[in-house]
Amino acid sequence: MSNTTLLKSSIAKKIAMALSGLFLISFLSLHFFINFMSVFSAEVYNMMSHFMGYNPVIQFLMQPILIAGVIFHFVMGFVLEIKNRNARKVSYVKYNGSANSSWASRNMIISGLVVLAFLGLHMYDFWAHEVVYKYVKVNPIDNTRYYEELVAKFISPVRTLLYCVSFVLLALHLWHGFNSSFQSVGFNNKFSRQLHKLGYAFAIIVPLGFIFIALFHHFNN
Repeated sequence: MSNTTLLKSSIAKKIAMALSGLFLISFLSLHFFINFMSVFSAEVYNMMSHFMGYNPVIQFLMQPILIAGVIFHFVMGFVLEIKNRNARKVSYVKYNGSANSSWASRNMIISGLVVLAFLGLHMYDFWAHEVVYKYVKVNPIDNTRYYEELVAKFISPVRTLLYCVSFVLLALHLWHGFNSSFQSVGFNNKFSRQLHKLGYAFAIIVPLGFIFIALFHHFNN
């Protein structure tokens, strides 16, 4: 395989990685909005959660696409990280990463693994519970149960702490990932500077918002 072909393959992988990341960011935004409603109104949160939980388009089309997107994003991340590490071994006698890049950009694989572990916990807490509730136990439909189930997850200080730490790592992952995604797809125009600022704001506000939600329900139990 020629160097040109390898370069095109690498660029294609980065673009695919970027697009999957942007897709997951859109889901994260919706997820944050719904969960943030739980701070203001149990009724509104129950209504929105019930819609998400029983809408067939979301359950049988969007949810499988989301799961596939998560798997693709993380697998592609590992592939690109291995390629980058191998390239550095060949290209540099001495590599001083801290002089050329931020901690977040050099440790995307670490923050990504923590986020992946958090997703596993989150799916165990909520998605697996929903599957058992609806399809294993076949419980009757109850559109008022979601708020109490959410609050119950944050009774434990250990579980609440795990969520908070995970969201800090998510912030670091987003800090680099959001802007590198737009660079990978070639978005470079007069709006780029504003978009970078938006990316940094998103990387701070959304994870802090999730931490606030977790602490709010923990201390209000």
